[in-house]
Amino acid sequence: MAEWMIYGANGYAGSLLAREAVARGLTPVLAGRNQKAVADLAAELKLQARHFRLDDASATRQGVEGMSIVVHCAGPFSATSQPMIDACLQNQCHYLDITGEIDVFVAAQSRHNEATEANIVICPGVGFDVIPTDCIAARLKEALPDADRLALGFDSRSSFSPGTARTSVEGLKYGGRIRKDDKIKTVPLAYQSRDIDFGNGTKHAVTIPWGDIATAWFSTGIDDIEVFIPMAPSAATRLRRLDRLRPLLGLPPVQALLKHLVGRRILGPDSSQREKARTYVWGEAQNRAGKKITARIQTANGYDVTTEGALFAVEFLRGNEPAPGYYTPSRLLGSDCIEKLPGSGEMHLE
Repeated sequence: MAEWMIYGANGYAGSLLAREAVARGLTPVLAGRNQKAVADLAAELKLQARHFRLDDASATRQGVEGMSIVVHCAGPFSATSQPMIDACLQNQCHYLDITGEIDVFVAAQSRHNEATEANIVICPGVGFDVIPTDCIAARLKEALPDADRLALGFDSRSSFSPGTARTSVEGLKYGGRIRKDDKIKTVPLAYQSRDIDFGNGTKHAVTIPWGDIATAWFSTGIDDIEVFIPMAPSAATRLRRLDRLRPLLGLPPVQALLKHLVGRRILGPDSSQREKARTYVWGEAQNRAGKKITARIQTANGYDVTTEGALFAVEFLRGNEPAPGYYTPSRLLGSDCIEKLPGSGEMHLE
């Protein structure tokens, strides 16, 4: 069996994935830009290591040589996904990542024809972003084929990893986003609000710019999509006020400072914190006649879902030969794949 790689293996999510892979008897090649950190982890886990930076196209192409699959874990993916996809196309190597960034999904889908010609699969978002919500979206579409509106959301108590925090800082400059009339629209932060029972009681919730604004459309074809998380009304008000500072938040020096601060202060949840942080995922589809169907599922915390989802995708590609091209997780792995991951319950539709 050809080798597979975890790039960004020394990061929070990448190291969780590497350790769990070894626990299952798998032997990925570990790679990243931090030579010492990757080498140290590889030595600890008795795995091979490679070192290359994604801003060097030649080195990236050579770094991916001989791989059958790359699981890309080094964000922000707005900067790193394109060079890694380039290298995977050149090496005829399947591409997976754990992004939740809307523009990354759109850019990856635009390379469908290239992936087909290279005989590879491109499937970003095989982590908590966006497996659970993508599966709910697909199941709702199956249950209500003429749905023309889709709302998704989740309630998670898990704290951020450093990489997720830095990506969230980068996202501030883009504001909120929804899909309306088949177009991705920029809207103010906390643009819409409603009360939602995610599966653990009704809570006030607001819209966020989550990856499903892109992926749920690819999976379902539904033209109006919003994604919600719980937020106290007072916090939502503060976020709407922050939206007025969006031009300032997008300035490179401000971005650099905020990313530096969160990188120093945020370490990511430990194993006991992850074990306690269950996640409740919800979705609602509606058709023009006003008929609604709701779906809910309880899953493990987001980082464990990411680890399990990425490994599920790797094992799927190692054991199957899907048609090449771009996929969303539910299209590649099935709309029930979230229910197959450890820590997930059964999805309930009503």
